Amino acid sequence: MTAGVSVSAVRRREVIDALRQGAVPQAGLDLLAVGLGRFGDTVGDELDTLASGGSVFKAVRGEYGSGKTFFTRWLAEQAKRRGMATAEVQVSENETPLHRLETVYRRLTERLCTASYPPSALRPVVDAWFYVLEEDALTAGADPSELGQAVEELLAERLAGVSRSAPTFAAALRGYRGASAAGDAATADAILAWLGGQPNVAAAARRTAGVRGDLDHFGALGFVQGLLTVLRDSGHPGLVLVLDEVETLQRVRSDARDKALNSLRQLIDEVHSGRFPGLYLLITGTPTFFEGPQGAQRLAPLAQRLATDFTGDPRFDNPRAIQIRLPGFTLDSLGELGTRVRDLYAAGASVPGRITSVVDDGYLTDLGRAVTGELGGQVGVAPRLFLRKLVDVMDRVDQFEEFDPRRHYALALAASELTEVERNAISADSVELDL
Repeated sequence: MTAGVSVSAVRRREVIDALRQGAVPQAGLDLLAVGLGRFGDTVGDELDTLASGGSVFKAVRGEYGSGKTFFTRWLAEQAKRRGMATAEVQVSENETPLHRLETVYRRLTERLCTASYPPSALRPVVDAWFYVLEEDALTAGADPSELGQAVEELLAERLAGVSRSAPTFAAALRGYRGASAAGDAATADAILAWLGGQPNVAAAARRTAGVRGDLDHFGALGFVQGLLTVLRDSGHPGLVLVLDEVETLQRVRSDARDKALNSLRQLIDEVHSGRFPGLYLLITGTPTFFEGPQGAQRLAPLAQRLATDFTGDPRFDNPRAIQIRLPGFTLDSLGELGTRVRDLYAAGASVPGRITSVVDDGYLTDLGRAVTGELGGQVGVAPRLFLRKLVDVMDRVDQFEEFDPRRHYALALAASELTEVERNAISADSVELDL
């Protein structure tokens, strides 16, 4: 555990439980952030930019297993500590095609979360916004008996810029508030669903709000603007939106791929134009997406926007560049990660000293080498399994006084617990290796 850091029992348990399941923890990632210190100052500055009304676009590249998901969640956790909202969207041909921005917006609202509310936080954010409008109206001297009209005027004022490109966003908010005030929960729910980009909302609810049809590709950009305004006014000065695994675009039909690449180019331009104050748009992909003929290089304007020089020593990569690369794990950094998790676990163990003495640094090194060896020597693929096995070992040490992992534990990697990337790295369905 990082020196000087006090960790609550709840936070420690959440991190360890996630690692036990082979998952990336939803919180507490700063405790595991090995090798990310070089990005810390830049990320802090970029989040400051959001808070001051600016916007940021960033691309993160790395091979499978290099820690892209960890990095984005680490960044998102820092944003939430600053009161910002976050959303992590997986790009995929069937579920979230990038060339259909209305679908991207829908996934955004489905996965929207804050430090206080898990996904989807759309309803509490909207409710908080209306509460703020009411308080502001009263502070400005509005007569309580005419509060509804005062709130309506504030709504129109604060969404004026949004309404020029997406007038239905404000209309849906009015409809939601009206239905909620009337006690019509079903209609309010339906209008909020439409506001979140959901298709096939009942026609009666849409008529109540004065809107028609479903959200389309072009309207989605206006709705993102509206959402940013609502977030800011309700106390969330920014939104970190992660579009994960954009490399999947390389595997879709050529026409859909070209549309998706152009949509990405459009999003980058919109962010840089200042259309989305408070938005941090972060994409992740493999080097083949950024450099290969079926990825960003297929669209010259996109390739130009993403161009970053990575020919030099990785130690001197520019964290402020539009594109950054993650170096991935080495055996040394894997050992450092293991030490952090061991010390974190020991702090909550029944006999902390037994954990640190039995699972010593030498054993961490042996376990790391064993897991890596069974994955074809690919250290970058090893962290998830390494940590899962490490927690399993420590669970046994913690519960059984006589348990010695060097004598009683045989590393076994079964096909059923492996991801696709891990299966591609391993040479057999099941192996056993005595440590």
